[in-house]
Amino acid sequence: MLLGALILYWIYRNFDFDKVVEALCTMNLWWFWLSCVFGVLSHAIRGWRWRLTLAPLGYRPDKADCVNSVFIAYAANLVVPRVGEVSRCIVLERYDKVPFAQSLGTLVSERFIDTIMVVLITLVAVLSQWSVFQAFLLEAGASGKGVFSSMGRISVTVLSVAALSVVMFFILRKLSLWARIKSFIGRFVEGLMSLAKMNNVWLFVLETVGIWFCYFMQFYLCFFCFDFSSELSVWAALLLFVAGSVAVVVPTPNGAGPWHFAVMSIMMLYGVSSADAGAFALIVHSLQTLLVALLGIIGLVLLQFKKRRS
Repeated sequence: MLLGALILYWIYRNFDFDKVVEALCTMNLWWFWLSCVFGVLSHAIRGWRWRLTLAPLGYRPDKADCVNSVFIAYAANLVVPRVGEVSRCIVLERYDKVPFAQSLGTLVSERFIDTIMVVLITLVAVLSQWSVFQAFLLEAGASGKGVFSSMGRISVTVLSVAALSVVMFFILRKLSLWARIKSFIGRFVEGLMSLAKMNNVWLFVLETVGIWFCYFMQFYLCFFCFDFSSELSVWAALLLFVAGSVAVVVPTPNGAGPWHFAVMSIMMLYGVSSADAGAFALIVHSLQTLLVALLGIIGLVLLQFKKRRS
């Protein structure tokens, strides 16, 4: 949170926030609500896909529990980045008796597939918009932004190691005996290999494409909320989407700070003014973060209703 706050301060230290108010007043909310539909749908499909990866292990958790666990996971990432994956596994262990280690193994498989998708989308975006991407790389390393870049690398490394250490601490504390650790590793590997045993491979591929299509549409439709961004091409949106997707790897709540920096820098290369780009990044990120938090609350409430019925 501190890292995100520092980067946001660095980006918006000389920004005129009256531009944000002006953009909000003229914002086309119909396009935004439509983008929210794709945002919710992306989470739902991710929950359905996770259930598919658990089937080869002999577990068929409730579909609603899988979706609610995804809602909670993304909201949890707003508080502690990357803890969402752990929370997803805890939810299914508590409500559907799916062993933590095996479900965690399937999530690693999911992340591997998602990484491949990001690489493929990045290749398409970069090759189609090579001149703009090259200009972005040149600008990101000059005019004092090189200092930001080096500080970012150091911060990412330190916080990533710290986050990994915290996760490992809780896992080892949960499995106090070495025999149980050995059993945990065995179940983890079994979960990791679940994709190789999957029967509905094409459904898994279709759902994977669906997830990333919904992610992109949630972002792209926000362009039509504002006059200054509505004329940008779908290829420009794809490059901005890729930059934002990579930026959220930095351990800040929902990529706050790095996401703004990447989106603003590239929008300015397409001729959008710095004030408009700053307003777009701030409004879109804030509203999408609010949606994630709201879905997390809904997921928690629905699980509590299920618990009471039980």
